[in-house]
Amino acid sequence: MAEASSSLPERGLSRRLVEILVALLLIGIAALALWDSYGRGAGWDNGPENGFFPARVAAILAIAAGAVLVGALRREDSVFVTYGQLRLVAQVFVPLFLYVLAIAFLGIYLASALFMGLFMVMLGAFRWWQVALAVVLTPLVTFWVFELQFRVPLPKGPVEAMLGF
Repeated sequence: MAEASSSLPERGLSRRLVEILVALLLIGIAALALWDSYGRGAGWDNGPENGFFPARVAAILAIAAGAVLVGALRREDSVFVTYGQLRLVAQVFVPLFLYVLAIAFLGIYLASALFMGLFMVMLGAFRWWQVALAVVLTPLVTFWVFELQFRVPLPKGPVEAMLGF
């Protein structure tokens, strides 16, 4: 009985659907680039105008995306990614997206500390003192290297403002 259930294909996102959506997105981007290029001038008047080369690249992109679209419509469907695999990707992508958003409000140092701590606790098998050490030392060393040694300012938040940086 267990063998019969394991031979069933896993459910997931259709390869055809993904290819169609990506092809349509690229065709839309190419159309936007063509529209903008011809608005700037895409001809040749004693040399290339501003939109000449972008228009050619956009046309090539549109043709290639059209070929992908036709191929996707003609191809036999298969699973592009299973829902289990997609869940694993989301476990990394969602916190990463939130981290990038948090940089604007908390600064890169505090956001990085929270991001590292979250990943170390959720996905790693680290002891509490290892997490605490990494969460404190990594932003401090990064601050020392970039801000004090190289004098490269990175995005700061309220904690750095309180400390006078």
